[in-house]
Amino acid sequence: MRTFPAVLLAIGAAALPAQDRKVEPTWLYRDASAVREQHNDLTSNSCHYTPIFGEGDVEARFPLSVARFGEVTVEAHGACQTVEYPRQEELYFVANGSGVLRYGEQSYLLAQNDFTYVPPTVRHSVSNPSDQKLQLVVITVRVSPETSLAKQAKLAVANLSELKEQTVEGHPQSVQYKLLIGPHTGVRDRINAAYTVADFFLMDFEPGGTNFPHHHEVAEEIYLVLDGKGQIAAGGGMDGVEGLHPAKPGDAYYFRPNCTVGFYNQNTPGAKAHVLAVRAFVPMPKNPD
Repeated sequence: MRTFPAVLLAIGAAALPAQDRKVEPTWLYRDASAVREQHNDLTSNSCHYTPIFGEGDVEARFPLSVARFGEVTVEAHGACQTVEYPRQEELYFVANGSGVLRYGEQSYLLAQNDFTYVPPTVRHSVSNPSDQKLQLVVITVRVSPETSLAKQAKLAVANLSELKEQTVEGHPQSVQYKLLIGPHTGVRDRINAAYTVADFFLMDFEPGGTNFPHHHEVAEEIYLVLDGKGQIAAGGGMDGVEGLHPAKPGDAYYFRPNCTVGFYNQNTPGAKAHVLAVRAFVPMPKNPD
């Protein structure tokens, strides 16, 4: 007795729900000013977290290595919870205000435009003894269980004012870079300590400047527009023309590996734009053979 029709019917029935499935996005957009606060292991009555990408976001599953990208606000004389992650590294950037970072048994002062790197396994917390609120960008990135961790090093805190702007190979002179934090095997960044983070950097765009839309095969990337206006290049078609989207202060974009990424500053006299960006390596699939 032939059963082919039944088999075909079963295949057809199984295929129907697939037509309702959504294609996973290659990039995400968030307006940080419109994102609601969320409670997590950092938060307290005086410490507030706004999730932009990753943990706490409605599409948290899409970032592959970035566990959390968001903003922390610590009220005057407030403090966040103490945390420790066995397999996650963290980047901190002080957007406004001043505070104190407790790193193990040591305390370090933080000022506006300071940045620092916290490796896995170190207990740490942020407090704000000042009379003004403290605002930070916090990025938490997963570290593979297969990665060997180095001995804990003394915390390095640096400031944007210490760094000279420079060009980066493959990008035009209309964008200048400050290279903040990079891999522990590197030498070019101000702090070379990371495991999964490929680079944490600031871009300064001249009027009409761009970093040439490009893509990264083995890394995901996030842009946060600090000031200025322009257009974000995100994704593209077979004709090589990138998708362009308006960008303003507080706009954030997440780009999956191989997604076209870039920025065009507006071409008007005196128009400057600064974009804070992080790029993280993603785990690659293993060959079953």
